[in-house]
Amino acid sequence: MRALPATVLAVCGLIASACGGAGSGEPAAGQAAATASARTSATTTEPDPTAPVERAPAAKPLEGKTVVIDPGHNGGNARNPKAINRKVNVLTQWKACDTTGTATDDGYPEAAFTWDVSKRLVKILKSRGARVKLTRPSNTGVGPCITERAAIGNRNKADAAISVHADGSAAANHGFHVIMPKKINGPVDPVVKKSSELGVAVRDAFREGTGLPYSTYIGSKALDYRNDLGGLNLSTVPKIFVECGNMRNAAEAAKFRDPRFRQRIALALANGLQHYLNS
Repeated sequence: MRALPATVLAVCGLIASACGGAGSGEPAAGQAAATASARTSATTTEPDPTAPVERAPAAKPLEGKTVVIDPGHNGGNARNPKAINRKVNVLTQWKACDTTGTATDDGYPEAAFTWDVSKRLVKILKSRGARVKLTRPSNTGVGPCITERAAIGNRNKADAAISVHADGSAAANHGFHVIMPKKINGPVDPVVKKSSELGVAVRDAFREGTGLPYSTYIGSKALDYRNDLGGLNLSTVPKIFVECGNMRNAAEAAKFRDPRFRQRIALALANGLQHYLNS
């Protein structure tokens, strides 16, 4: 943090010699008044050494950066299967527009989890100066399609984009993993390397911030590369998916239901994004 330079105002008294008039050696009345005024002015504008020095506000670490956050799925998807089952082209194959996502065994939906974490993440990133855009405005709608989720990041020229998810695997499986794109001779190819760097930064911060282990059932050291996800294949900006853990694992499901732990997840993701964006 840099201090603004203090402004010092120097006041110079005008010293005039007597010229003509009485030859007594005393200053003329007008000259005496001017001299007294200059002395008074000099006295009253003397800087106070005890006054606090004005300082510039601290720079925000993500000032000028744009981040797109994609909360996986949507709370209304199950009510409109026709819309979300519509096939869209993700370049390597045709896939459903979106899905309902998974849930814990006691019914806490992935869409609600990803929405809550994403809102918390937005607040943290904005407090650090970032411009933040969500791919959906609420958890009551349908979609958008995976193609549109990628397009939102592209249109906003995001410095980084992250899709927040949680997995639904066998109950014994646990741990988190990060998904990154592969080259497909498509639009994502120029940002594959940057996406990998983003993925590693988020992985490291997520592990440190949440204490959750690397996935025991997918990827290598919590890193997984795929070419079948439209949200990645169609991205022209660095983008990753993070699977925060397994919602079907009882221990992780309990953590995901805890708002304090969801805040820890959001903070860990923000730290990973900041590390990448400032590196």
